[in-house]
Amino acid sequence: MRTAPAPSATTRPTARQITVFAVVGVVNTGAYYGLYLLFLLRLPYLLAHVLAFLLSMVGSFFLNARFTYRTRPTWRKFLLFPLTNAANFAITTAGVYLIVDVLRAGSRFAPLLASAAAIPVTFVVSRWIMLPRAGDQSAPGGRRGGGPPGRSPADTGDHLTV
Repeated sequence: MRTAPAPSATTRPTARQITVFAVVGVVNTGAYYGLYLLFLLRLPYLLAHVLAFLLSMVGSFFLNARFTYRTRPTWRKFLLFPLTNAANFAITTAGVYLIVDVLRAGSRFAPLLASAAAIPVTFVVSRWIMLPRAGDQSAPGGRRGGGPPGRSPADTGDHLTV
């Protein structure tokens, strides 16, 4: 009888990763709001929102790469990372609609409830982007064939430095 190999750190979420992901989310939200208030002093609210959102998303990428997933940031991961925000936006928007229009609950706390529902999906999407999967050469975070077997994308020179 064959047994499946034990899940590795890149195929199984850890309690540490989930906890750090949540902390990064809180830090990112605070950074967004602080930047928004700062930009609001000189810019129209919509431009302040967009700039704060983009800057906090860049910060979130580097914080998650360094602290949550302990992986080198690459251009490929950086360019795919906005998918986490797209997933979050889609789920929270659908959730707000469901809570307010379908369930006829109040709109005041609907975004908070919908955001809570989006966190697990956002975690899975960010994990898919940031970490390679065993045996998957086409994975966003995986080896793309640029170097010899056993080398990571960081070893092929396509990593970002800050």
